[in-house]
Amino acid sequence: MSEGHSAPVKFGSFEAVCEHAALLVCPLLHTPHGVEPDCYGRNVQLGSQLIFQPGTCFIHIGALGMTVIMIYHVRSKYTAVGRKEILLFFYIYFVLSLLAIFLDSAIIPTANAVYPWFTAIYAGLVGALYWCLLVNGFVGFQWAEDGTPMSLWFIRVSTTVVGVICFFVSIGTFKNVALKYDNPIGLWITYLIYPAVCVAIYTVSQLILVVRTLDDRWAIGHILFGLAFYVIGVVLLLAFSNKICESVSHYLDGIFFFQLCMLFSVMMVYKYWDSITREDLEFSVGSKASVWEVKDPLLPPNPDYVDEDQSAYHGAGGSLVGGVSGNSYYGNIGSLPRSNTYAASNVSGYTGRYQPQGGNSGGYGS
Repeated sequence: MSEGHSAPVKFGSFEAVCEHAALLVCPLLHTPHGVEPDCYGRNVQLGSQLIFQPGTCFIHIGALGMTVIMIYHVRSKYTAVGRKEILLFFYIYFVLSLLAIFLDSAIIPTANAVYPWFTAIYAGLVGALYWCLLVNGFVGFQWAEDGTPMSLWFIRVSTTVVGVICFFVSIGTFKNVALKYDNPIGLWITYLIYPAVCVAIYTVSQLILVVRTLDDRWAIGHILFGLAFYVIGVVLLLAFSNKICESVSHYLDGIFFFQLCMLFSVMMVYKYWDSITREDLEFSVGSKASVWEVKDPLLPPNPDYVDEDQSAYHGAGGSLVGGVSGNSYYGNIGSLPRSNTYAASNVSGYTGRYQPQGGNSGGYGS
């Protein structure tokens, strides 16, 4: 239970933070047994398995479903700007939410030997996620054409490098190798400070992009909503987690609302990206065919002109062959006089010889 007071937050120290919030890294820091929160959510037992943070696990499951939907819609916009780059962000978030289910619920117990390794992987994915978001913020400035090998491999390689760095900082701190678990300054920077810096840079860059290059200002609302959800989630986690936990009789705590706000923030990232990208219909190969229909003509009808189904020109001069019109000749070829049979043979491909009317077998070409 909460004691009514807590130690002030110090730079490089997780003690005050872990007293308010049951972060995944808290059981591995400062003491051999970690730092326990003053108040945390109730546990439920399913058979022989004790499930921690059941409410938070439902949020993670919901996040998986929403991420699948967002990935599907992003993949369906075949010609949208930054499509492949933003997909990497959602892929990382999907893996992060999946791993969080096993760690938050204690399916992987904190006392297990593999817990530090999986927690370090989680911390590495957190670092990679925020870096990927940051780089996606600059895709719209076209520093490199989106979808090209240069753009894709830069974001993939740099995201991997940042994730590996955060992983080694975390596992080194947990294992007390090169870093100390009782003085986790490096982890403090990569796990708490660095994500906030990435969010700030991403927000500023997108505001500049919208104001300077886009006519639609509605996208600013998506950015501000996403930032608001992020800030609210962090404040609820670090400042009001214990109060929330005690008010609802330990059924929920700040972790639940933090993860919920993070899900809303990710959804706003998708909504913002979707609002500023337009698909090129000429090259679209989506499953839904666009139906084009002109509701109103661009110009009113002119009473001086009347549409006709037939040509206004009736009749034509006689044909050069046989002295009859073409329509009469070809329509009544069977009723032509015998004297014109040479024309039929001559017109149809010039395969026959010229036959004079007198019946002389001689002629041109014989």
